[in-house]
This record gives sequence, structure tokens and C-alpha cells, in this order.
Amino acid sequence: MTVEVKVIAMTLNDLPYGCPECGTAALTLDGRSIFDGFPAWGCCSNYHSWEDRFLTVNDLKQILAARTGRERPCDVDTFEIAIGGSVLAGILHPELTPEDVKAIGRIYWRKLIKPMVRRQKRKAIHAAKKPVANAAAAAKAAAIGAAWGLQAGGHQPDPDYQPEPVNRCPFCQDGYIVLDTHLHDTTSVRCSVCLGTGEID
Repeated sequence: MTVEVKVIAMTLNDLPYGCPECGTAALTLDGRSIFDGFPAWGCCSNYHSWEDRFLTVNDLKQILAARTGRERPCDVDTFEIAIGGSVLAGILHPELTPEDVKAIGRIYWRKLIKPMVRRQKRKAIHAAKKPVANAAAAAKAAAIGAAWGLQAGGHQPDPDYQPEPVNRCPFCQDGYIVLDTHLHDTTSVRCSVCLGTGEID
């Protein structure tokens, strides 16, 4: 069974212990053998790989057994072990705690979900208000047109008039757009393209 230790920083007798090529502190130590006395393998965050001549598979098991663990998000997972008179100490990559999951959930809700719900709500309200304003403008224009016709003396209908063919509005159904929303009781709004007539010119 492979033993894996993910290290953020480590010291040996208070001196930095990291990648032998680049000195990077963040690294992963693997115990690839079933025998405790075999050397551990290291791999740093810069993708350098090496066989560690100081640490063995048994040392990695001791590190995992000595780790302090974390109970709260503010805790740091540390370890300290003795290897042949030398002291190896360091900070391990943190494992998730239930509090971390809650904090992530709160951030996810506050930064992503809540603003998206707010935007959808504003969009639905805006879509509901816009046709009302358009309908009011159309009614006012019709009233002005009727008043102008009366002042001008009216007009006689043309007996040879043929109505033009009806062009259905491609954006709605019978003058209304169905909303796919669970935020409001209103499930449809008047189409602002055809002003609720269901037809376009």
C-alpha cells in the first residue's frame, strides 16, 4: 500500500528541507514499497522527482501518526518526529473538516448562487414591467389618433378594402410570453414585440 504525505513546509533540525534541485518547500512524499526500510520518493510542485536518501517508508508512517490534524478552519496540521537523533518537523497539506465544507458552502452561496438568483429576479421584474409601459404608450397613441380623426371630421370606410394577411409574432403565443421562473406567481407577460396582439407588421 502506498503511503502519501503532502507537505507545505518542512525542516530538519530547524533547517529547511525541500526539493534538492530547486529548494521548493511544497512537496509530496511517497512510500512506494511494502517494506518500511525502503527510501521514500519525493516530488515537488515544480515536478522534480527524486529518491530521498534520508526518509524511509516507516518515517512517512510516523509523520502521519504524529500529525495534529485540524478541527476548525483556523487550525494548522503540523507534525514533529525524531529520526536517529534529528528532529523533522513541518506543516502538512490540510485535510477538509466539516467546518471547511460549511465555509465553502457559505462562500458558494454568497458569491455565486445569491447574485444569480438576484439577477434572475430583476430580469423577471423588468420583463413584467416593460410590456405594461409599452401597452400604456400604445393606448395613448390610439387615443390621440382617435381624437385627431374626430377633429379632422372623420373618414369614410373604403368599400373595396381588403385586409392584409395576418403575420403571427414569432416571439410569443397569442401575445404572451411564458416565463420559466419559480420566483413569482406570474407565469406569463405581455409580448413587448407585438404589444400583446399576437401579430407583427
